[in-house]
Amino acid sequence: MNVDEQRIAEAMKQLRHKGRATLHDRLHRVRMAGGLALQAGLAAGLAYLVSHKVLGNPQPVFAPISAVGTLAASVGQRFRRTVELIVGVAVGVGIGDFLIYLLGTGPWQLGLVVTVAILLTIFAGASVAIVIQAAATAVLIVTLSPSTQNLEIPRFVDAFLGGGIALLVTAVLLPLNPLRVINRAARPALDLLAAQLDITADGLRSRDRASVQQALDRLRNNKEELAAFGEAIEGAKETVTLSPARWHRRSELTHYAEAADPIDRAMRNSGTLIRRSVTLIEDEEPVPDTMPDALAHLAESVRLLKHEFAVGEEPNQARERALRAVSEAGRAYADGVGFSGSVVVAQIRTTASDLLVASGIDQEDANRCVRSSFGDLDRPAGSPAEPDGGKPKPPTAPPVG
Repeated sequence: MNVDEQRIAEAMKQLRHKGRATLHDRLHRVRMAGGLALQAGLAAGLAYLVSHKVLGNPQPVFAPISAVGTLAASVGQRFRRTVELIVGVAVGVGIGDFLIYLLGTGPWQLGLVVTVAILLTIFAGASVAIVIQAAATAVLIVTLSPSTQNLEIPRFVDAFLGGGIALLVTAVLLPLNPLRVINRAARPALDLLAAQLDITADGLRSRDRASVQQALDRLRNNKEELAAFGEAIEGAKETVTLSPARWHRRSELTHYAEAADPIDRAMRNSGTLIRRSVTLIEDEEPVPDTMPDALAHLAESVRLLKHEFAVGEEPNQARERALRAVSEAGRAYADGVGFSGSVVVAQIRTTASDLLVASGIDQEDANRCVRSSFGDLDRPAGSPAEPDGGKPKPPTAPPVG
């Protein structure tokens, strides 16, 4: 096989790998949105049915639109979204009706109504959602009023009805399991972190600067994963607040909410760790065998944390593996490292502490366990040794599930 054929084969291999990754990502997004799709469909159908059959609206367009608009809002902000819909509709109806009464209808009146609606809502300090809703309602009032009489009250009632039914569906009729939502949202962030730590470990073993740099670039581009995780937590809080069927999940949700910040810190500290690993390779500093091993244990700790969260187990295995990573980092430090290597060791300790806190351990106890697992290297001369030969004993934390 000549050079060109090798390049073509490699390109085809990369395309196949990218295609599989893209399909996996898309299927994951579909699974994440499956519950929302069912809620939106049910809310739209119920809103139409109630508006048409109960309230006698011959053209119940606004009720299902309002229901879907509420559910399409950021998870965790649906109650606020309903209020914004109603306020925006009220403003749009008032401005549209008043200007139609004074000026009549037509293209320039439409433009003036929209302009005034936007400027007044902005002047009042309204949110972007209210501004948009007010402008859209004003457009509908101006364009539909000539052919549809008495549009104002049905529009306002339908907006209230649609938003209320959307909240009813999410809280009572079809509430999602908040822990399942969080588990699915946390998976991409934790998988990303574990994968990049593994790649960095392999890159240090082979001194492959390019692969470690790619891991750094990928980890830096983690805003989408972290945003999805944070949004899922807010949505879960909303669910356990509004849904009586999910009230018993409040204590478990508290644990997840407390884990969000340390996981975010673990991401950031791992970014510093990987960046220093790139510099370490560039400067040709020594890489003790235990340093990549420490990173591999850290990656495994992340995977164990994800698994034990998902199945509702106490994350003892994740804690033990995080402390093992610290222990290996201590051995690497004792074997001799350069300046960047010492930073990598320090960041292993810090990231392990973050993971311990994410698992439910108090920050002070997590720091004590890390110091103990690292060994006597950072203990001042003459200070007493840790009990039990310095072996760490992570304190117990409230059960996850």
